[in-house]
Amino acid sequence: MLRWIMHIDLDAFFASIEQRDHPEWQGRPLVVGAAPSQRGVVATCSYEARRYGVRSAMPISQASQRLPDDAVYVRPRMAHYAAVSKQIMAALETISPVVEQASVDEAYLDVSGLERLIGPPGTIGRQAKRLIKHTVGLTASVGIGPNRLIAKLASEYRKPDGLMAVHPNEVQAFLDPMPISALRGIGPRTAPTLRQMGLERMVDIRQADPALLEKRLGLRLARAIISQAYGRGSDQVQPHSVRQSISKATTFEQDIVDPVRLRETLLWAAQEVGRPARREGLQGTTITLKIRLGNFKTLTRQRKLPAPTADDTVFYRQAWALYQESALAGKPVRLLGLGLSGWQHNAPSQGDLFDERPGPPEHVQTPRRVRLFQALDGISNKFGQNAITLGLRRKR
Repeated sequence: MLRWIMHIDLDAFFASIEQRDHPEWQGRPLVVGAAPSQRGVVATCSYEARRYGVRSAMPISQASQRLPDDAVYVRPRMAHYAAVSKQIMAALETISPVVEQASVDEAYLDVSGLERLIGPPGTIGRQAKRLIKHTVGLTASVGIGPNRLIAKLASEYRKPDGLMAVHPNEVQAFLDPMPISALRGIGPRTAPTLRQMGLERMVDIRQADPALLEKRLGLRLARAIISQAYGRGSDQVQPHSVRQSISKATTFEQDIVDPVRLRETLLWAAQEVGRPARREGLQGTTITLKIRLGNFKTLTRQRKLPAPTADDTVFYRQAWALYQESALAGKPVRLLGLGLSGWQHNAPSQGDLFDERPGPPEHVQTPRRVRLFQALDGISNKFGQNAITLGLRRKR
């Protein structure tokens, strides 16, 4: 039996929900994020806004300069988007029982064997699109292929509202004309290196000397890129799988040495990790700091916590301590990130267990701190992730 994996990607998900809920905004450039008068970035935007060169993570000030006066700016409604996502995932389970939600707006389905019940892959994809449209009134782009990589690339191929099925004997013809930017793992330094080698398309990667690629990129990255160029990928879909870790990282436009900027970035990453952990009832015991230096060398450092927690300040303090202990101060940083793992689900707070044994303040998950983060999460869910954040205590 042929393996068929389907990838579903909602089109401009947050923006499309806002236009659905406000018909008067349809057809107009729409930005989900901060207002033009505020500091912040674009969370996502409608396809009308993308025609002006606006994209996710662009500073709002820059986006507002590109957009016309009739553009719409709305604050994110994360709880509402999550509720719509839940409706979509429940609907997809009526097509296949094997559904893996990859993010709030995308999922993988194992549709192997459904040809006898529904029809060929294209027919299955059209049914999924109709179901989503009927359930929530939104469009989705669908890709189907023999593995996750091909399915994902196929869903991106004809966005928005696209559908593409790639049969196993069509994989190479599908991949070869693609630009190297379609490869996963290609960063701002890797793409120019490949182009300097005369490699512009997938077919160029496939025909290149593997030894030369390994020399220029390193063994691990070179092999990963070559594998993608041949269309190799996992064909496993894991429904309701528990994530192994939560992480957040950012790549700076210019290498950073300023410790205040690095601390602010780690605090932001800690909050981006803490929110989903608390939402999913997870408490972690391992903090991971990830640093990519200006010379593209990537380092990770880990620390085991004495007790599980979902406290943003703990994540930040431990990550900053790891940085200070790493002897990297003063070295240009290209990428900085923070990760949490080692789950204990809904673990009892250490404050309740060890009230008679005082420990470091950051390790005590007191009821007061639990209520604090419940309040912060409630504000973020209602008004957007940037509505309220923790701040750094400045030294005087």
